[in-house]
Amino acid sequence: MDVIALSVFSSRIEAVCDEMGAVLQRVAFSPNIKDRLDYSCAVFDAQGELCAQAAHIPVHLGSMAYAARDIVRAINWEPGDMVVLNDPYLGGTHLPDITLIAPVFFEESLLGFVANRAHHADIGADSPGSMPVSSELSQEGLIIPPTHLLKNDRVDADVMDELLSVLKNPQQSHGDFSAQISANRRGLLRLQELISGLGIKLYEQALIALNDYAASIARDATKEITPGVYNFTDVMDDDGQGNIDIKIKATITVNESSIMVDFAGTANQVKGNINCPLSVAAAAVYYVFRCLMPDYTPACAGSFRHISLSAPEGCLLNASRPAAVAAGNVETSTRIVDVIIGALVKTIPEKLPAASHGSMNNLAMGAVATSNNKAWDYYETIGGGMGANALFNGLSGVQTHMTNTLNTPIEVLEMNYPLRVNEYALRKGAAGEGEFSGGEGLIRSFTLLQDTHVTLLTERRKNAPWGINASDGAVGENLINGERCSAKFSRLLKAGDRLTIKTPGGGGYTKD
Repeated sequence: MDVIALSVFSSRIEAVCDEMGAVLQRVAFSPNIKDRLDYSCAVFDAQGELCAQAAHIPVHLGSMAYAARDIVRAINWEPGDMVVLNDPYLGGTHLPDITLIAPVFFEESLLGFVANRAHHADIGADSPGSMPVSSELSQEGLIIPPTHLLKNDRVDADVMDELLSVLKNPQQSHGDFSAQISANRRGLLRLQELISGLGIKLYEQALIALNDYAASIARDATKEITPGVYNFTDVMDDDGQGNIDIKIKATITVNESSIMVDFAGTANQVKGNINCPLSVAAAAVYYVFRCLMPDYTPACAGSFRHISLSAPEGCLLNASRPAAVAAGNVETSTRIVDVIIGALVKTIPEKLPAASHGSMNNLAMGAVATSNNKAWDYYETIGGGMGANALFNGLSGVQTHMTNTLNTPIEVLEMNYPLRVNEYALRKGAAGEGEFSGGEGLIRSFTLLQDTHVTLLTERRKNAPWGINASDGAVGENLINGERCSAKFSRLLKAGDRLTIKTPGGGGYTKD
């Protein structure tokens, strides 16, 4: 396949993922999906190797890329199947992220899969928003092992009813499930059209060529890393269950043909929910190295062919059932990025930034139904300051690294939930200073208009985002009625209470 034909093929298969995402956004019911865009779409080959993905959520896509092989091998696939799952120990990340996978058949041959993953603000946890300060997986909501939601392209009503039976707003949840089904159906249609135009043989040859091309680009890009061994250690503030300064250590071994990331020395899994499956750690590792590659690198398995990782079984980054994982996907993944960057800064400091705000600043709120009020669930991640680099100041008030969602617009939030936004502004003075300054954090302040259960899962409230030869960014603050509360927090607040989240700033950068 010549270069032009390969480029056209790469764009066409990536466009399948983009169109899947457009369908999912436009059909979804919940603000979490249709406004915040907390979803991801991808295409895989018949072996579960990543073929293409849209530019959606890094932690979704990297973890799917790592886990899809095991998922698809465990199922006897038939045309018209669609499987739903969220079990973090069977291919998921954390319970709110629900994945739907459908096989692509053409002329009776299994040629691949389409998949999408979307965050559901209600997955049946006791605390509204389904992001509890938990100590075991069962407290985090409904656990869905790989289960057929569709057979012969028809929804299994019993399975759907079972899923909806534990949710507080089944009508909205049913709408989101239907949106995910529609997104996969659109992906199947477009991929079958692509295969029909090329023929099976040329389609399979194109996938091989695409992966070989991506592998070549990736190896060339990472040749700038001087061969050697690089270490770095950082810590999580706490796990919400009394454990503090929880260590994450990475040793990166670079040679001319491969890169190995070893997390030996990382703390054992903890009681709180900052544990994560190895697929989440893989997502963070892949993300950092993908950022070192050119923009035109195809988003497929070949890009990561020369990168491998390991973590001791039972450690924070390779937890064993029934460890709680709700915050591992959102908070620990972000810290892994800091650790990988911290190690690589020792060899290519001009290519990498200082630590960004280092938390998705997760806010979950809601209430159960009463005689006067309906049930509701709200979930949001809040941006902060980006770390500075050798060329630019860090951006202010943005999502960084493992999340790529939008904020919930104030108008949408106040229209859908009993909340009033008092302040949404940049947090002046939070940026780390240096030759280039980090970005400022955000202030997001709410008044509750009815009694509301509030959960916060946040980080960098104790250990600041580090600078490079420059000042650290300011740590974040969580306030209730002006008084500080802990980084991991869950309790019922009263109507009229004021909740304020001040997110961390980014670290500064000064050339050595």
